[in-house]
Amino acid sequence: MSQTITEKILAAHAGVKTVHPGQLIEARVDLALANDITAPIAINVFYEAGARKVFDPKKVVLVPDHFVPNKDIAAAEQCRKMRLFAREQKLPFYFELGEMGIEHALLPEKGLVLPGDLVIGADSHTCTYGALGAFASGMGSTDLGAAMITGRTWLKVPESLKLVYQGKRRPWVSGKDLILYTIGDLGVDGARYQAMEFTGPALAGLSMADRFTMANMAIEAGAKNGIFEPDDKTRAYVQERSKKKGKIYHSDPGAEYREIRHYNLGEIEPQVAFPHLPENARPISKVGKVPIDQAVIGSCTNGRLEDLRIAAKVLKGQKIAKGVRLIIIPATPWIYRQAMTEGLFDIFLKAGGVISTPTCGPCLGGYMGILAQGERAIATTNRNFVGRMGHPGSEVYLAGPAIAAASAVLGVIGPVEALPKKKKR
Repeated sequence: MSQTITEKILAAHAGVKTVHPGQLIEARVDLALANDITAPIAINVFYEAGARKVFDPKKVVLVPDHFVPNKDIAAAEQCRKMRLFAREQKLPFYFELGEMGIEHALLPEKGLVLPGDLVIGADSHTCTYGALGAFASGMGSTDLGAAMITGRTWLKVPESLKLVYQGKRRPWVSGKDLILYTIGDLGVDGARYQAMEFTGPALAGLSMADRFTMANMAIEAGAKNGIFEPDDKTRAYVQERSKKKGKIYHSDPGAEYREIRHYNLGEIEPQVAFPHLPENARPISKVGKVPIDQAVIGSCTNGRLEDLRIAAKVLKGQKIAKGVRLIIIPATPWIYRQAMTEGLFDIFLKAGGVISTPTCGPCLGGYMGILAQGERAIATTNRNFVGRMGHPGSEVYLAGPAIAAASAVLGVIGPVEALPKKKKR
């Protein structure tokens, strides 16, 4: 029986030869993840069930990354609960300040996720790890608490949606633009409880950072998971970070899909998603001059080194517009140090931006960039729901790092080509 990559991974972890869409399975978990918002609830579930030991200390990862450094007493108490639990359970993968990064950038960087793994997390953007050819999906804290005890979880096998990308990318088009365009085509529930399988010859040219971005936002189309078939870039990325190789799976030629859609990259411009849904994507040529108050470049979606390099390329020799706030958030300590070493921080600071320690803060309206009523932000984050970044009367526009950086300079949402010409020395 022909199987998709998602079905093969789920079958292997359920201990059966094959699975089919709609089938309920109990699957072995390779990694269970939670953060400072969701972990305390899972820890309560753990203790309420009478448990004393997690199923495997090396397979439970806790990352306080949303409200850290602690923004208030409540945040401090949440993190303390995680810290004490990690000490009690002797968890080697508890990441405190100095080691802490945004979870979905940190785990791949640390080599903790491998191709063929089954990863669950009490965070909706756990689907990020599908970029490595893993099955990764978010779930509630209660289910995660149970998995921390048993090392297993139950799942319904999703149908698969095959997305085929062909053609050559236009200038400044990144993985963020491809996924915004795709979500604009599918709608925010167009892939509901399906596996979004990203494939096609054009994807070979995408960096791992771009692939992480696309897998990260699969949930914004309602998907259960997003996944790429591993290739040489995947193998090289994993080999640099882990002594283990994982297991490579590929979809069979005769595998069945709910639907197959084709996209020509030559037709895709840089995208901007208007409030208040990621599906409200428009090409930059049809955006118009929308004034902004703030630009945020960071998050688990676009806070990687490649994203910061793109932003620096746009911002070099420029000044942000008067009245605009530019916030740069490297996703991990390694990215922070590397960006500083490469001189990217000098570019950001000379342009008038500020640089934050790694945090998810502004993405979910936590802190480090909250919007007031009537304010607009362009952000490289993944959601632009009502009140997502602050006041319900504020607005968030989603874009890639190039458009976010250019807009900070222009004072309105606009293309890189509209920037003032840099003076030759």
